[in-house]
Amino acid sequence: MALKPEPTAPFHSVQYALRVLESVSKHGDGVTDAQISRETGLPTGHLASLLLTLRREGYVEQVSDGAYVIGASLLLLGSGAARRRALEERLQVTLSELRDSVGAAVYLSRYVDGEVSVTQVADGPLTPAVNEWVDFRSSAHASAVGKCLLAQLDHDGRRDHISRHRTARLTSRTITDEKILFSQLDAQSATVPVLDLQEYAVGTVCAAVPLTAGSAAGCLALSLPIEDAHRLRSAAETLSRRAAPVLLSLAL
Repeated sequence: MALKPEPTAPFHSVQYALRVLESVSKHGDGVTDAQISRETGLPTGHLASLLLTLRREGYVEQVSDGAYVIGASLLLLGSGAARRRALEERLQVTLSELRDSVGAAVYLSRYVDGEVSVTQVADGPLTPAVNEWVDFRSSAHASAVGKCLLAQLDHDGRRDHISRHRTARLTSRTITDEKILFSQLDAQSATVPVLDLQEYAVGTVCAAVPLTAGSAAGCLALSLPIEDAHRLRSAAETLSRRAAPVLLSLAL
């Protein structure tokens, strides 16, 4: 049975809002106002006003094709696995948009329990991810991701990491001398992207910028084939400018 809208009744307005949020939550890829109207029984006139309020409060968002998806405020109300899954999906969309913006594969990484962890990747046919020929956990000294994370640790934290993962030579450009590596990390400015110019893998260049959410070290990175190396610095600058939405998602 369709609900009869009573806009002046607060209790019913809350009921309608919950019905709308339930409808939007069921459609991860977005849902049109017409579909919401069919599922909730709300006439489009009343629904338009309600959707406007929900958008203003951040409970729903309208994407480029006009469909509605859940918003950040609704995500914050969740908990447990469902909330984590929703946040990961939202973050993946943001990373994919970054990938398309910089024209390169994009990586989100954190330093967790003493190890480098690449938690999410956005790549594609035209923006392939780097071939992980050596585990990223044991090659922090050579990769842009690893060096960016190590730069955020104190001296003891770095020494602890290097004591567990020796600085092996991966290419002719890999820095294996601990003193030189630490000196470079000390000199690294937080506002300047960390670069990997074929230090991890021949034929690939990378850049990373720090993302610090709470006490955990994190970074956002990109990789390009060597033939696109001339785009690395400009792509890294774009990555740095566009990092705010990713940091916001991590802070939620």
